[in-house]
Amino acid sequence: MSLIAANLQAVRARIARAALAVGRSPGDVALLAVGKTFPAALLAQAHAAGQQAFGENYAQEAVAKITKLAALPLIWHFIGPIQSNKTAIIAAHFHWVHSIERERIAQRLNDARPPQLPPLDVCIQVNVSGEGSKSGVAPGGEVKLAEAIARMPRLKLRGLMAIPEPTPDAALQRKRFARLRELKDRLAASGYALDTLSMGMSDDLEAAIAEGATMVRVGTAIFGSRKK
Repeated sequence: MSLIAANLQAVRARIARAALAVGRSPGDVALLAVGKTFPAALLAQAHAAGQQAFGENYAQEAVAKITKLAALPLIWHFIGPIQSNKTAIIAAHFHWVHSIERERIAQRLNDARPPQLPPLDVCIQVNVSGEGSKSGVAPGGEVKLAEAIARMPRLKLRGLMAIPEPTPDAALQRKRFARLRELKDRLAASGYALDTLSMGMSDDLEAAIAEGATMVRVGTAIFGSRKK
């Protein structure tokens, strides 16, 4: 077994334990392998070990990998900050975008989505920990943005995403993830058909799953530490 395969097995076991501990089915939590800065060859190893969904933060780096791995049936998620001049290549190459925080960016993605492709699955990013340097709308701002996205035929709103400030405090981790779940539930109660809570990473996926995560984004625990 390769190191990547062993790491994937360990992460999947963590997800299963975390889900079962709170009475959830492990199958209700999808694993997104975050490959930013890692070469396409390692992503191919992950696919060989059964991984299909991959997350990327940098558009040009990701498109090079998508092109190189085009023969594999992979699902690509863009999870990083979105620059206006990258919306066209993101709209053309990805299946999902998790990091929408502005109506203008959403509109550009909508306008650039090729007509032969299905609508782009998207999440609104919410800054649940209030960091000044963190991307995402402030809690409450997701309502207006959801209303705008609902008017865009080439986008399909699936849910919310958050990257809270790192903390070793498990109770604080859960509080922030619970906040995102509450915001998603409020949107759903107002009529949006939402099924996705994209939250939780290598160091806090247990807390995220306890609070309802449907998708966790894991890089380091699968591929190792990134070079700075």
